[in-house]
This record gives sequence, structure tokens and C-alpha cells, in this order.
Amino acid sequence: MKLGVIGTGYVGLVSGVCFAENGNHVICMDVDAKKIERLKKGDPVIYEPQLEELLKKNIEEGRVTFTTSLKEVTTKTDVIFLSLPTPPLEDGSVDLSRVLDVAGKMAKYITKYKIIVSKSTVPVGTCDKIRKMIAKKARAKFDVVSNPEFLKEGAAVDDFMSPDRVVVGTRSKKAAEIMNELYSSFMRISDRFILMDERSSEMTKYAANAMLALRISFMNELANLSEKTKADIGMIRIGIGTDDRIGSSFLFPGVGYGGSCFPKDVKGLLKTAEEYKFDFKILKAIDEINHNQKLVLVNKMLKHYKNKLKGRTFTIWGLSYKPRTDDLREAPALTIIENLLSYGAKLNVCDPVADENFKMLYGKKFKGVKIFKDNYAALKNSDGLVLVTEWNEFRRLDMDKMKKLMKNRVIFDGRNIYNPKFIKSNGFKYYGIGR
Repeated sequence: MKLGVIGTGYVGLVSGVCFAENGNHVICMDVDAKKIERLKKGDPVIYEPQLEELLKKNIEEGRVTFTTSLKEVTTKTDVIFLSLPTPPLEDGSVDLSRVLDVAGKMAKYITKYKIIVSKSTVPVGTCDKIRKMIAKKARAKFDVVSNPEFLKEGAAVDDFMSPDRVVVGTRSKKAAEIMNELYSSFMRISDRFILMDERSSEMTKYAANAMLALRISFMNELANLSEKTKADIGMIRIGIGTDDRIGSSFLFPGVGYGGSCFPKDVKGLLKTAEEYKFDFKILKAIDEINHNQKLVLVNKMLKHYKNKLKGRTFTIWGLSYKPRTDDLREAPALTIIENLLSYGAKLNVCDPVADENFKMLYGKKFKGVKIFKDNYAALKNSDGLVLVTEWNEFRRLDMDKMKKLMKNRVIFDGRNIYNPKFIKSNGFKYYGIGR
């Protein structure tokens, strides 16, 4: 098929490259000319495992091309995916300006039947708005389809190439058949194509992320209670996770969730509830719990050092909101850094991938924060190690090396990746979450 992808962020680029990998001809469009030039050279701009290799392969084989022309991507393709940013506004509502602006501008180029696919995470009713915008100027029939993405950063390519389900929202029989055919090559083992109406499809994405955010928040609250009762959240997690009705996914306590989806989607769904005058109490609690959880390690540090953090040097391992990505959006590390700096602490930070993004985006805001490539070098004269992101590189500790480097032997484990007995047996103080 001839496909167009408008927007080359995480979702758009991964979708475009993976569609090309399965034999489709894809044109990816973005208004950022510098970014398009980098993509043409095989530079994915973002960090995502496997993406660079697939990008270069499909450029070489001529299945994926890049452009800044909205006319080109609209006229030369049959199915067009809108993968545009939908950032949150100050009141928690979703900014649809980019999506609706593009829909209005592309409409005049629609001179034969097209399927316009809403791939971004958008509130219920967005497909109706896109349809109205396009109908004003389109000169041919078209269908607007909802097709939310369920990609996990760090595993996005695998998720796209072997999806656990594909949700498509449309009441058009023709569009449904074409979308089913498009995704059939990704579902050779079992058919996981789920067809529904547009509004249900739009709500499904929010519902999925809100449910996962709920599980994380519940475990974080349970971990905080476990500490007070001297129970071990690690044992509790195993005890409930082996129940088939519950399962083991998203039951790991920590310093809160971040990223581009959970925080934004919880707030977005809350805003939708407000618009329909529905009091969504659980969602309000999730948002509050996650905000407070990002400060758990800071509070433990204040207690350990008797509120005297000024002048002390701390080492933070992990900046991205999760491993295997350079994404810093809503990352717990940012909240921790901001609070520690406010108490007068000095900070050394290290992240295997997100260090450059941190320097570019937050270097001016967090002046004085030292960025290290080597995680052990960042420990020199440190008063404590703060583990925020559970990169594999941080899981095995050279305790002898750490003893020589650190001023104070204290570890604040924000992801419970270390064995407390092992840490303590090496003469270190240990603080985890719910342990």
C-alpha cells in the first residue's frame, strides 16, 4: 500500500519505518526541515532500539522517503496517518491545534478517496472534529479512522511488528476492510484486529493508560504502607502477582511514572470527565499519588541527613523516565533534581542515553549539575547514590570500587533493583521503596 505519515516523533517514525519493513511504500512528512534532512541520512534523531537499523535498510531499499511537503504526502498516498503532537494545556485539556490545523490544510489536496487515520492520543470526539475540518474543502470522498497506538518506548519496534492487538475505530465498511488488510501481515500467528466505533476506540487508549497508571499508583501506595507496617512489598508483589486474575505486569513500586503517555492521558481523561460533568474520583487520586511519589526518595534523604542537604554531593543514576529510551518527559529524575537543588545539594548525574537530551533541555535550568558518562566516576566524593532509572548498566555494583569513591556509604534505591542484605553486608546504608 501507499502510506503517508504526518509527524515523525516516536509514534510516527516507528509506524512509518515498520510499515515500510512489511513491504509498504511510505512517505513520512514533518515541518521540521532539519529533522527531515537527518532522517533522509538514516539518523532517527530519537533513541529507540532497532529503529536506526530498520530506517537505514528501508531507505536503501526505497520503501520509505521523507518530505516537508504536505501536498506530496497527501496526493501520493492512499492511507494517511496523523501522528502529531497533542500536548497537555495548563488546565489538563489536550491541545488539538496541530492535528486540526493539518487536517484543514490537507483537505484541499484530497481529490480521490483517502483514509485519514488518527494515530495520536486524542480525546473522545476528535475524529468527528477532523472529519468536519476536512469536509469543508475536500473534493472527494474520505473516511476518518481512529487507530490508537500502544507502543512502549524502549520496545516500540517489537510492539509494532508483533502487536498484542490492533484497535481500529470506524463505521465505514470500506475503511475497515482496508485497515484490516494493512495490518494482516503483522498478525500472521493470530488475528488480534479489534473493530469498533471511533469514539470507543479513542476512549480505549485513555482507558488502557489510566488502568496501568492505576496499578502503578496502587503499588506505590501499598509500598508506602508496607514500610510503616514493616512488611516487604517485594514479597507482596509476588504474592498477588501470581494470582491469574491480577497478573504480574505493572506491579513494581518506585518513584512514580513519567513519560509522554501516562501523566498526559490521566489528566486528559480527567478533563473529559469534567466536560461531561462526571466526578472521576479514582483518576484524581492517581494523579495526586504520582505527584507525591516522586518526592519519596527526597523525603528519605532529608530524614537520613536530618534535613541538612546543603553543600552535600549526591549522585543520580538514571535520568530518562524508564530504561531503553532518552525520553525525559515527566521523568521522576527531574522532580528529584529540582528538589535536591532547592535544598542546596550538589548533583552528579549519569544516564547511558538521555545525558545529551538532559544537557540540551535542562542544562540552563539546572545550572551546576555535573553530567558524567561513566557512572562510577560520578560517585567520587559523593554523600549518597540515588538510583532513579533501572538501566541494566546500573544493576551490578562494584562495591569495593564504590567504597573507595564515595564519601558516605548510602544508597537510595528508587526502583528496588538491589538486594538490601547484600548492600548492608558491604557496609552501606540502604533505603528502598516499601522494604
